[in-house]
Amino acid sequence: MKITSNLPFSTITQRLDNTEHIFFKFAVTSRYFYLCSLEVVIMKITGFTFIRNAVIFDYPVTEAIKSILPLCDDFVVAVGKSDDGTGDLIRGIDKQKIKVISTVWDESPEMKKGGKVYASETDKAFRAVPDDSDWAFYIQGDEVVHEKHHGNIRSAMEQWKDDRRVDGLLFNYLHFYGSYDYIGISPRWYRNEIRIIRNDKSIFSYRDAQGFRKGKNRKLNVKPVDAYIYHYGWVKEPAVMMKKLKSTSSYYTDLEWVKEVTKGDIFDYSSIDSLQPFSGTHPGVMKERVSRKNWHFDHDISFNRLSLRYRGKDIH
Repeated sequence: MKITSNLPFSTITQRLDNTEHIFFKFAVTSRYFYLCSLEVVIMKITGFTFIRNAVIFDYPVTEAIKSILPLCDDFVVAVGKSDDGTGDLIRGIDKQKIKVISTVWDESPEMKKGGKVYASETDKAFRAVPDDSDWAFYIQGDEVVHEKHHGNIRSAMEQWKDDRRVDGLLFNYLHFYGSYDYIGISPRWYRNEIRIIRNDKSIFSYRDAQGFRKGKNRKLNVKPVDAYIYHYGWVKEPAVMMKKLKSTSSYYTDLEWVKEVTKGDIFDYSSIDSLQPFSGTHPGVMKERVSRKNWHFDHDISFNRLSLRYRGKDIH
């Protein structure tokens, strides 16, 4: 329903309940507000992810979920059988919004090639997304969204909601390495990934859950969103990092480089090729985690081993 007027107006947005966004356009005089237009946009968003042994391997999964929870009406988490109370950790985040589904990871030899098990667990969570959701917002256990990007993300979902040709939204990435003070800048780091997909169950997780495909392995038609995923997967206390890599390596039995980096008990962060100091701010949900960092890592950027093609490339 719309009521139009020629009066000048400004716009505010208010979330009224779990499924409706109401936009009020109004004119302001010195004493009164005059309602000029009412537009109703119905949109439901479900977040989803998978996780196992989050406590043992110090995953920032609580921060990951909380970082997009304000954008979601509900949230599905596939919690693999764990040894550390991960299920209780997830349930304690938000008992109303979060639905936990218990899973058992496929440990067969085939699923231990190329990280296929991660895609399998992602699909389990996606299949549990309610049918009445318009979008499914995927976040991995070491990825966080800055609250400053929430507006852009919501606007993009609203913009493309009714265009069935659009399968998803493509995000930019920042990859932190060694500490919360450095980001990777070499071409080895992936620059973009799909993290919001239409609630179309012909879509499935691809390879080791970095992206998505649909139908007979077709690429998705996506639109870029002006927002970043902050990836903290390479920021852990060195002993915990090595423990996590050794566990991860069991699901990449076909990759030789994984075997090389998992020798010893302490991970050596100095083997990186090129980093850049991070001058921005971390998401608000990361504040406590960043403050309790208890190891030292420093990188002399003058020793960056980066080709001329990539030197000076600015990453925000």
